[in-house]
Amino acid sequence: MTSKTTNKFSPEVRARAVRMVLDHEAEHPSRWQAIVSIAAKIGCSAHSLNE
Repeated sequence: MTSKTTNKFSPEVRARAVRMVLDHEAEHPSRWQAIVSIAAKIGCSAHSLNE
């Protein structure tokens, strides 16, 4: 079965976004707020980055 969604971001971009969240997590009160901040910078939703 094929997925109805497409992967807009390459594996490299996804890995970099995850590293950015982990690297900047200490600058935010929670991991979720770090995710929201990074997601806005790379142009995806926070929910997508959290996944």
